[in-house]
Amino acid sequence: MSEAALDVRAIRSGYGEAPVLRDVSFDVRPGEIFALLGKNGMGKSTLLKSVMGFLPLHAGSVGVFGADITGLPPHKVARREIAYTPQEQALFQDLTVEDNLRLGMRDDTFFDAGVKRIGQFFPVLPTRLKQRAGTLSGGEQKMLLVARALMSRPKLMLIDEISEGLQPSVIDRLAGVLRAERDESKVSILIIEQNVKFALSVANRYAVLKLGEIVDRGDIGGADVERRITDQLSV
Repeated sequence: MSEAALDVRAIRSGYGEAPVLRDVSFDVRPGEIFALLGKNGMGKSTLLKSVMGFLPLHAGSVGVFGADITGLPPHKVARREIAYTPQEQALFQDLTVEDNLRLGMRDDTFFDAGVKRIGQFFPVLPTRLKQRAGTLSGGEQKMLLVARALMSRPKLMLIDEISEGLQPSVIDRLAGVLRAERDESKVSILIIEQNVKFALSVANRYAVLKLGEIVDRGDIGGADVERRITDQLSV
């Protein structure tokens, strides 16, 4: 295994015997944001579930900071200081904002310091600690999802379609938070996205997933990158 924050090598995965991912390989380097782009149904969420151990691999391997986590159950994967923010609703709607934030921590001792820290990113959340999570607006719930992940001080974050359905102002705020966290704590982040502009505004490198295969990859930079990715996604 390499010393990459996340090292995905030739993985094949799917639901039952039906293949979704076909020999997918990429790596996320320490302290970078890597964007995996693709339309709905291309296998993006399947990939994250396979990395986290919710789906078994048919072939290939997954490494995290040099350790092989292939085949580990989700709770053991999470112990590797990985924070996973899935696309589907992942908040406990009937619990308070505070309760949801505490669930993101391995040690409650540092809760107050964590709230103060995430309040710098999302000032509204410390003022809503006793409010039920399900009564927050859609944008505030997405903020809470990211804040809960940050509370654990992860070394690796896996974020699935965080910009979906959000207003541009909220997307801009989330982009700023992810950039700041990368620069401050050197956390490695894999974002799964359809929103090309958002992905390019935060990522260092990217790959495009189509029908379960990587069809393009490269560094962020240059006037033609957005056009090239958009063309790939439109075919």
